[in-house]
Amino acid sequence: MLARLLTARLGSRDEAEDALQDMWLRIDQLADQPIAQPVAFLCRVASNLATDRRIAAARRGAREAAWLEDQPAADDLPDAERTLVMRNQLRAIEAAIAAMPERMATALRLYRIENRPQRAIAEELGISVSGVEKLLQRAYRIIHAQANAIAADMPVAHRHDDGRGQRL
Repeated sequence: MLARLLTARLGSRDEAEDALQDMWLRIDQLADQPIAQPVAFLCRVASNLATDRRIAAARRGAREAAWLEDQPAADDLPDAERTLVMRNQLRAIEAAIAAMPERMATALRLYRIENRPQRAIAEELGISVSGVEKLLQRAYRIIHAQANAIAADMPVAHRHDDGRGQRL
């Protein structure tokens, strides 16, 4: 019954199974507490979990769309100049990643470089999927701030914005 409810709410059997696993972990923490109406309680937990997952998916989609939007076009800089600028950006981003807390840097590397699913990263780090999402969000903010700092130091002719953070 719960699998059907979650599949209907989330639109995917795999997503529903993941949600059921998360639900089991949450309910396992409440094992010593009496529940007056267990069926209603389980349905409410499943419904809330489905809502949380849909919100997280929408945020993840918006974050990844923004990430792609911030990437420069291939024709923005001449090749030699572009290479030099990109090397500087890479060094600065590597320094930003090196300065991140270990868990955050690990989650970022596993997700962006090794293309590992967030669930696998959560299991490896011993945290929830939402914990992985939060680590990635903070890592993206740090990298974005570092990229903005680099852009602010670039000569005006090489910027992709008007100097006030507005993209041209």
